[in-house]
Amino acid sequence: MTPSHSHLATAAIQIIRSEDEHVARNYHPLPVVLARGEGVWVTDVEGKRYLDLLSAYSALNFGHRHPSLVAAATEQLGRITLTSRAFHNDQLGAFATALAELCGKQLVLPMNTGAEAVETAIKTARAWGYRVKGIPADAATIVVAHGNFHGRTTTVIGFSDDPDARDDFGPFAPGFAAVPFGDAAAIEAAIDENTAAVLIEPIQGEAGVIVPPEGYLRAVREICTKHDVLMIADEIQSGLGRAGTTFACDREDVVPDMYVLGKALGGGIVPLSAVVADEDVLGVIRPGEHGSTFGGNPLAAAVGLRVVEMLASGEVQVRAQALGEHLEAKLAELVGHGVTAIRVAGVWAGIDIDPAVGTGREVAERLLARGVLVKDTQGQTIRIAPPLVIRATELDWAVEQLKVVLAG
Repeated sequence: MTPSHSHLATAAIQIIRSEDEHVARNYHPLPVVLARGEGVWVTDVEGKRYLDLLSAYSALNFGHRHPSLVAAATEQLGRITLTSRAFHNDQLGAFATALAELCGKQLVLPMNTGAEAVETAIKTARAWGYRVKGIPADAATIVVAHGNFHGRTTTVIGFSDDPDARDDFGPFAPGFAAVPFGDAAAIEAAIDENTAAVLIEPIQGEAGVIVPPEGYLRAVREICTKHDVLMIADEIQSGLGRAGTTFACDREDVVPDMYVLGKALGGGIVPLSAVVADEDVLGVIRPGEHGSTFGGNPLAAAVGLRVVEMLASGEVQVRAQALGEHLEAKLAELVGHGVTAIRVAGVWAGIDIDPAVGTGREVAERLLARGVLVKDTQGQTIRIAPPLVIRATELDWAVEQLKVVLAG
């Protein structure tokens, strides 16, 4: 038993030991064993409640067990859950229609995980480059940004600059050029006649909620149009209300050629991701060239449809924007008092911890002891990304706990 586990009851310790013995150690969880969740609150096996400010990295934008989403899943569970795409099912068409409309696009290619959706976007961009733009065979390139996080598949980590993601996992696929995030001129300089696409996160989540300079996304859009290059927006974490708008690209009134979606699209209930684009882009994929046994399954489609319906009115986005402004004002008071910088976009914040206070992990552990769940990233940063159903008073209480922790 490690010192950080000494406060746990016997049942929790046994569960953690079982994980340590039989689950591959690809994560380093905080020492808490969660058993139930409702809304923005979760309860551990000992009955202690915590305010969830991580929401499964934005997969739980609508909170734990949202009644409408649970109802959609429960109803579908009683009917049919999986058919494969060898056959049609009665849920996929309605889901794809609604999601396409939400995105202002024509076609949806459903997958399961975010990484699968990114891989799908890469394959689509390359096929478009060869079949539409006329790039010579096997010469297509994609421009990406430093500090990116698009998943952990071997293709994706090949253009990551995070040593934890890359080291000992090569060789990597060629065809990617990385430039500084937030620098539109660098993107344009990296584009040549063989460039098929630019793939970026409108806001970089894993990097610490890095918000690019005003006008960056508009400039990228203009550059891509000018050079006949696809703009691909990875909105897996930043999309579906998180940044105070349906998509983070909406903050600059930018429409990419491809949206890459995931996490919250499955309502925190099932894995669901998608690439959304117009016919002239996604239409390049032919039968048999790409697929997934579970992609587009009726259970995920039923839940995804309900998610899209909840976003369609815009109420979630407006509320997230207002809560984000409230959160930013509260967090700003901490700068200079254990916090060196904050970055806020909607109900999403990166908080840089003064090293004199401790590491991001240490602050997360101290907040855990006070009933608040956050997660560290990049050493000195903690992220706040609560379910969008959180109340302002709950945000205030969480910031107060952080203030106490920072004060020592």
